[in-house]
Amino acid sequence: MIANYQQPGAAIDYINPTGDTIKAGQVVSLTTRIGIAGTEIPAAAVGSLHVKGVFTMDKASGAIALGAAVYYNASTDKVTTTASSAVPAGWAIAAAKSEDTTVQVCIG
Repeated sequence: MIANYQQPGAAIDYINPTGDTIKAGQVVSLTTRIGIAGTEIPAAAVGSLHVKGVFTMDKASGAIALGAAVYYNASTDKVTTTASSAVPAGWAIAAAKSEDTTVQVCIG
């Protein structure tokens, strides 16, 4: 098999399949992982999704340890350490205390 280089892969083109505009910075579920909208993406338009990098994200209650796997829960629009009914988001690059409202997440 021959593999031909396409791009670095830090961001991908994404066609917004919804009837709503995706806001810049919004988390987008890609079924088995997430992307972060790099720009506003109008309905049916193409925009960029970051699929690699570190992002500060809203977290659910509870502490998150450095290195912990985190998941995106679309119903709460927050990351959590609970995999059930959530999409893998990445891992915490810094610990977050229970009272913290955000956590730094490395996606991709």
